[in-house]
Amino acid sequence: MTGPETSRDGAPTTLAWLCHPATLLALVVLLVNDHVLKAAFPGLLTGKLSDVAGLVLAPPLVAVLLTLVVPRLPARAAALVGLVAVGAGFAVVKSSGYAAELASSAWTALAGPSLVRADWTDLFTLPALGLAWWTWTRARRRPVRHRAARLVRLLVVLPPAVLAVAATSAVHYPYALGTTTLDGRPAISIGAGFEDPYMPDEPADGRWRVSEDGATTWRESTDDEEARLDAQESPRQQACAPDDSRRCYRVVAGHLRVEQSDDTGVTWRVAWEVSDARRDELAHRYERPGDPRRHFSARELVVYPHAGGGHEVLVANGRDGFLRRLSDGGWRREGFLSLRSYMADTPELPAVYDGGRVQRTIDVWLAIALALLLGCAVTVVAGHLAIRRGGGGRGWGIAGALTILLAGLLLEASWSQADGTGVVTALLVVLLGALAVAVLLLVPWLGPAPGPWVGWTVGSLLLTVILAGLPMAGWLNGTPEQTRVAVMLALLATVPGLLLAVRLASLADPTRAENRRDRPPYPPYQPLPPRAPLH
Repeated sequence: MTGPETSRDGAPTTLAWLCHPATLLALVVLLVNDHVLKAAFPGLLTGKLSDVAGLVLAPPLVAVLLTLVVPRLPARAAALVGLVAVGAGFAVVKSSGYAAELASSAWTALAGPSLVRADWTDLFTLPALGLAWWTWTRARRRPVRHRAARLVRLLVVLPPAVLAVAATSAVHYPYALGTTTLDGRPAISIGAGFEDPYMPDEPADGRWRVSEDGATTWRESTDDEEARLDAQESPRQQACAPDDSRRCYRVVAGHLRVEQSDDTGVTWRVAWEVSDARRDELAHRYERPGDPRRHFSARELVVYPHAGGGHEVLVANGRDGFLRRLSDGGWRREGFLSLRSYMADTPELPAVYDGGRVQRTIDVWLAIALALLLGCAVTVVAGHLAIRRGGGGRGWGIAGALTILLAGLLLEASWSQADGTGVVTALLVVLLGALAVAVLLLVPWLGPAPGPWVGWTVGSLLLTVILAGLPMAGWLNGTPEQTRVAVMLALLATVPGLLLAVRLASLADPTRAENRRDRPPYPPYQPLPPRAPLH
């Protein structure tokens, strides 16, 4: 049968949308960019190009799949669902760390190891949905009515479109695998992996670089050098200085720690370390860190002479790159020495703070916003309980809770993103919390709650802010070291405020609200006496 389909069949129109020249161009751009250009020219342009092409391609693809699953679905409804679903899903994933992690897991299960990053700057590509809508307005005028033409287009266009959207290029992470010497010259091995199960393990799993000038610059090893380096015994976890045989160094497996001995290994002391708690905190500033004890651990070291006298030490620390001891005795995290491993870019090295205030000034704003938000949450609970005791509905409390929830999601997204938007987000969170507090104080005060209730409720807000701010202030100064511990302590600090909010509900008087509702807004008046009839 080659005749036209019924008018209620939406597949002909959505398939015409998927096969529009602009949509096909977006398909080609997405495939080439993800699998060729990103590897050759990593950066902002190729990253945003994939987002634009995906936003043009994904809505018609969703619409086609919908009309294939639900044949009687109108094309207009399928197009609307495709545009809204793609736009909303893109906005949520790019603005929330939890949503991005969930999307990464889904993409990994569907198409192998993949990574979806939460990056609010990607939201600037959302206007590309306008181009998708424009292609829809053109394609709906020329639906593909004949079965043969539909079958050919489905077989030719649909499979690569699904692969282009689902099988995006997986992100590789560089990995410092090993250090050694080759004919007296320092050599390092850098590998690359996807995530925890796909990370390299041995120095032979990476590629070797050799330095001719004492670890200042590096070159790729030759095939002969690579074979010689791979044949060396591994792991190399202890070595002594060439200029002082009594001075030795060793790495401690499972920790970011290097120990030093000045008596040829009889006694040892810590020369450099990142404590386990701070190491775990550091690991969570990386994308998909995996097991910190495995991937953020000192693996191998090498000691080599320095041209100006003395010696230097180079340590391979897995995902955290290389650690270097300079000839003057100072230790410095060098990252990946400005090198690019195969299939992986050199990442920006997160800061490690060795006691005292953290280096991210944005954390101060986020900590203040969290303490204030928890105080606002207690006030919302108090206002809701007072309204309910006065016989009011749940609407105000639900609205306040949703406002606090929205502010909390914004705060979490900014905290996980850890970029320059943190100050703006913190101010927005405080404004949302203040709005919820103002409403949930005003409504009970105009209804069943007397003036003392307002004073005590504001007191519970201040008490919660102070109690929740104490662990956050300690975290900013290094105690506790882990963010999740400080946040849990801040959440526990809301308990006194919540108990006080429950007790304050007893101050609400239902009759007070009823009297206010029944009382006219003006004093009662005496009716005029009846007028005498005129004669």
